Amino acid sequence: MTDTTAAPPAPEGDIVPETGIRIIAQFLRDFSFESPHAPDSLRGGAQPAIDMGVEMNARGRTDGLFEVDLKLSARATREDQPVFHVEVVYGGLFQIGGVPEADLEPVLLIECPRFLFPFARRLIADVTSEGGFPPFLIDPIDFAGVYAARKAQAEGQAVGNA
Repeated sequence: MTDTTAAPPAPEGDIVPETGIRIIAQFLRDFSFESPHAPDSLRGGAQPAIDMGVEMNARGRTDGLFEVDLKLSARATREDQPVFHVEVVYGGLFQIGGVPEADLEPVLLIECPRFLFPFARRLIADVTSEGGFPPFLIDPIDFAGVYAARKAQAEGQAVGNA
């Protein structure tokens, strides 16, 4: 999920906010769109079934900053045939200040993805539209709920394996 212990404090000379999140950079790390049966899949018919995936990852860097990746994927199928598959890994470089160590992981895996989400969502809407489909607009994501579910799942696996 996250590696938060590797990052030392920011180097001297950098301005670190007393408490807060500063976005240093945003970037597209990976992007893929497939529509294997186009143009036949563009014809009307039954509404496709959509399977969504959401992942968040974070890691500390030696310069005191944190890289956070938000991975969104959507796979549309109709009658067991693929309609389209889109995957976006959208990243951000963040400076976090004034956050206790115990609260760092939730900040990295809840708050930082909230900043990245609108940009990744727009990319998916644009590429599905360019692929000949109506824009696929992902509903807002409850990152706190996703984080809590993944944390509970990880703790359940750790208890089950012990």
